[in-house]
Amino acid sequence: MSNKLDKAREYEVKKEMTIPEQQRPAFHLTPRCGWMNDPNGFSSYKGEYHLFYQYYPYDTVWGPMHWGHAKSKDLITWEYLPVAMAPDEEYDKDGCFSGSATELEDGRQLLIYTGVNKVEEESGEIKEYQTQCVAVGDGVNYEKFGNNPVITSEMLPEGAGKYDFRDPKVWRENGRYYMVVGNKTPDRDGQILQYVSDDGFKWTYDKTVIKNNHRFGAMWECPDYFPLEGKQILLTSPQDMLPEELEFHNGNGTLCIIGSLDENGNFCEENCQAVDYGIDFYAPQTILTKDGRRVMIGWMQNWDTCGIRRDDFPWFGQMSFPREITLHNNKLIQRPVREIENYYGKRISRQNVLISDSASLSSIEGRCIDMTINVRSTGEDLSYRKFEVRFADNGKAYSTVEYDPEQGIVKIDRKHSGSRRAIVHQRRCRVANNGGDIKLRLILDRYSMELFINDGEQVMSMVILTDIKAEGISFKATGELLMDVEMYELERK
Repeated sequence: MSNKLDKAREYEVKKEMTIPEQQRPAFHLTPRCGWMNDPNGFSSYKGEYHLFYQYYPYDTVWGPMHWGHAKSKDLITWEYLPVAMAPDEEYDKDGCFSGSATELEDGRQLLIYTGVNKVEEESGEIKEYQTQCVAVGDGVNYEKFGNNPVITSEMLPEGAGKYDFRDPKVWRENGRYYMVVGNKTPDRDGQILQYVSDDGFKWTYDKTVIKNNHRFGAMWECPDYFPLEGKQILLTSPQDMLPEELEFHNGNGTLCIIGSLDENGNFCEENCQAVDYGIDFYAPQTILTKDGRRVMIGWMQNWDTCGIRRDDFPWFGQMSFPREITLHNNKLIQRPVREIENYYGKRISRQNVLISDSASLSSIEGRCIDMTINVRSTGEDLSYRKFEVRFADNGKAYSTVEYDPEQGIVKIDRKHSGSRRAIVHQRRCRVANNGGDIKLRLILDRYSMELFINDGEQVMSMVILTDIKAEGISFKATGELLMDVEMYELERK
């Protein structure tokens, strides 16, 4: 074990002890201390779920990337494990970037990641070389492969860029190992490359899975590639996107491409859509559970909004609530994992509530809740023009979800949540127009809100850092409507 890894392990143990439990979310994984970004190595190993993450333990800003580590029996309650990797080799001295994990035939766990090495060229320019590397371990301790890196720029196909080449996602299939990895071409276009190996250590280039063709942003980061309900799915996170109406927004986004494989195993696109329509969601990874569910988790943050932070917090960044993903009419459906029901406490239900202005309902409040709202017009004709849910409200700070049934638009808004920074605080998405009927499910967990619309047809996520004593929830209508509410308090077991 290297001195850098020893130092990080000692530091995080001591620092974690100074962080009060109530200063963290109750049901969303945060870093043990310091900084967190992309999920890494989301996997099942020795009967438990493992999740690694991009990690800088020493400060709440991005730094030389380590791999933090946690495990769980149910995808909701996480136990911290010692930091798994530190940037302690020449080929990864400037960061152990994102990657994935699988189990080797001999029972050991294989981590595959991007090593970063900044080199000064003869011109004096600093270039960042990215290579793919592996480490092997027992679920707690990992040893980097002596012949790292296992994939270098010399193993790229013609036309690929040798500098932006990262975030391998690995899987086993038919006795072989495969990985997809993101690449940016010299003309700033994203593509996903596939490599193959017989043992997980010696890799060869297989094929180009897909080219962006200058459609969605530039570099395609953090790919995931898997079958789902007879289709083939590619998830990736494009950088530097341009907006497309309300489907894709500016900056870094998430992209789901649904397709199929032809007789030669080539990916054929059928539909493209955003993964999350909110403010804070990036770099998702998925896992196949033992009971056959495909579950996704992402970094619930946005590179363009890292300015919203609490200066008094000794951590930054959190993971999304795990989501079961399925398909319906060739579109992505996302729902909170069903294990959430094991954390249900008090249930409160109100039926056929008439809302004609602003109303608060007794006992409907809280910051750790699972609340489902069904809204409908009072008659056959549309009887309202806007519906608003206000939450995390203390009379001064609050956040909102709004629905405009005439336009078919849902908006989330945190500009009054207490932020002092003029960054992205609102996001909108277009939803199915059902004559004023809509179903909104809000998962609140102290410092976040995830909105599942119409049984997961669309999801909108955002971080809020409002004081947790702000627990007020109210409802408002322009016009009048009927509303059903069912709320469960979420309790740690």
